[in-house]
Amino acid sequence: MALPDQASSGWDDVLTASFMAGDERALAAAYREFAPLVHTLALRAMRDRSSADDVTQEVFIRVWRSRNTFNPQVARLPAWIVGITRNAIADAQSASTREFRKVLAVAGVRGPGEADAGQEAAEALADRLLLDGELDRLGEPQGSIMKLAFFEDLTHEQISRKLELPLGTVKSHIRRSLSHLRNRLEVDHAAS
Repeated sequence: MALPDQASSGWDDVLTASFMAGDERALAAAYREFAPLVHTLALRAMRDRSSADDVTQEVFIRVWRSRNTFNPQVARLPAWIVGITRNAIADAQSASTREFRKVLAVAGVRGPGEADAGQEAAEALADRLLLDGELDRLGEPQGSIMKLAFFEDLTHEQISRKLELPLGTVKSHIRRSLSHLRNRLEVDHAAS
């Protein structure tokens, strides 16, 4: 069974059968056909090209590894890939949230509700001032977004509504700001 070099003519049942049988040429055809869609969905959600590239790669790794779970009676392959894309995007966004918490840990700052009973008030104030200073250095709207996330414990959606910014913009600002803060606070921590 010959596979076309380009999947641009559309996806068909022969390619689906080859894909399910583990033919790597079918995976390559699926990638050529659906990677632009996957990347566009990831870019819209993540608002960062590098993150979208990572999500796209992760999607096709998952697609290949879980091909034996694909059931063409339940969904067509493009729909199944879009479902995997949504899960990969959600996982990437969760990872971003975990990074946010790691930045707090590196800075020695506790999020709302995590205050340690034995922590001294002076130490908490110093941490708050350090974080405030770093958030001010981010500029606007990043500083306001991060303060709402850090100090008011608002979700991405709540911040989006409160600042009247698109949700994707809020998420991309948070991701970039977390990366910047992590780098800054690691440098400060190493210097002390």
